[in-house]
Amino acid sequence: MKRLTNALLVYPKVPDNTYWSFKHALRFVRKKSSMPPLGLITLAAMFPREISLKLVDLNIEKLRKKDLEWADAVFVSAMIIQKDSFEEVVALAGAAGKPVIAGGPYAGSSHKEITGVDHFVLGEVENSFQGFLEDFQAGKAKRLYPPPERPSLDQTPAPRFDLLKMDSYASMSVQYSRGCPFNCEFCDIWKVYGNKPRLKPAESMIRELQTLHDQGWRGPVFVVDDNFIGNKRRVKTELLPAMFRWQKDHKYPFRFFTEASINLAADDALLQGMAAAGFNEVFIGIETPSAEALAETGKTQNLKCDMAQAVMKIQEYGIEVMAGFILGFDSDTEDIVERQAAFIQQTGIPQAMVGILTALPGTELHSRLEREGRLLRVSDGNNTHNTTANFRTKMDAAALEQAYTKLLSIIYDKNLKNYFDRCSKLLDNVGDPSLSMREVKFREIMMLLRSLARQPFTPYGYQYLKFITTRFVKNRRTFSEAVKFSIVGHHFHKITRQMVKAHEAA
Repeated sequence: MKRLTNALLVYPKVPDNTYWSFKHALRFVRKKSSMPPLGLITLAAMFPREISLKLVDLNIEKLRKKDLEWADAVFVSAMIIQKDSFEEVVALAGAAGKPVIAGGPYAGSSHKEITGVDHFVLGEVENSFQGFLEDFQAGKAKRLYPPPERPSLDQTPAPRFDLLKMDSYASMSVQYSRGCPFNCEFCDIWKVYGNKPRLKPAESMIRELQTLHDQGWRGPVFVVDDNFIGNKRRVKTELLPAMFRWQKDHKYPFRFFTEASINLAADDALLQGMAAAGFNEVFIGIETPSAEALAETGKTQNLKCDMAQAVMKIQEYGIEVMAGFILGFDSDTEDIVERQAAFIQQTGIPQAMVGILTALPGTELHSRLEREGRLLRVSDGNNTHNTTANFRTKMDAAALEQAYTKLLSIIYDKNLKNYFDRCSKLLDNVGDPSLSMREVKFREIMMLLRSLARQPFTPYGYQYLKFITTRFVKNRRTFSEAVKFSIVGHHFHKITRQMVKAHEAA
């Protein structure tokens, strides 16, 4: 086998027809993808410098014949939702006679079923990748390198941001921790990464932010942790003060967003620290207002507070709450749609990601349903654009499908009135906005102009103009947020109408 001199890193395409793609919103900001492949550029930093690297992200560009001809081997990483594109990449590499090395979540859960891959390097590879490379160069690489012991993140290298075509992305990404202290039945994060969060030193995070800054990035940065506050003490005392100082010294070039558990609302010092450091969005798994369903799925942290009050408290610190909601729990009753819609509307959550419960491989939910003989098929990983579950639900399948499309229609209805009402509620609730909600800049002006050229002529044009005008008059300090919400709403509107029409046609 030829020695590895040129390594091609390929990130498969995420389907466009999902809420998470933000496809229709990205067109307003002249971007091709919402965020870069952080896993692959972190892997890139583990290669010896004598190996030449090339990154191809299929979400922003095509995989060309000359890319494959250049490569000695193809490294590919994907989530389950990227399965179809992953298979296409593997087939193209195989046809070109190039060995394929695969890792990431999809390979981790499905390597026994995947064909065409020469070598699987699974799990967190900080402690195993060098061994694989040595074996590969010696011509004795094994087909399977199982997940090693979970590594400390102290020595995780900074991602190779220089490999990215930064202008194609709406945001950049960094990672601070892995793992989550909770045990939600439907989630695989704590199963894969453990219940004890592992963290990078604050100084490592600051170096990564400095590298992004030196590369010329300005704007949103996603801290990709599945639970940013898994270790609240270290976040409060080490990371946030360091981020605040760096942001202040550099005149706040970044706006951070992340994922966290709802117990964030119980810690004022943590909220204050996040707002001061420039966090203006957080995604929280609300899942459902049903206490029975939360208990059923082991989401005990959500049972320990008044969730509506918690959401509004976070908002008061200038931090938007994006939230996940789920239909299809065994205990869901006929009124669940109305209860979900009322919670979303009353708390002012513009970006509500609603999905039907799915049983992912490796989760406790998957194991339970398998024991009960209720699994129907393997999940495709798309939990916000599927109208059916991958298991036999207690609620009638047709009724669940109808409930799902009904809820989406309510929150992202044809004229977007409910959506814009939630946006206004949020912007009113933030009061004096955080430092990350800045005055309108040039890019926001261009967004507004593109928005004004298109959105007045949509089915929701009247509600759009009413919202934009009202927000401009009422509070100009948050007007850039209003513009952002307008174009994000356009994406939600388009995706929802596609789904509802497909359901009606069926």
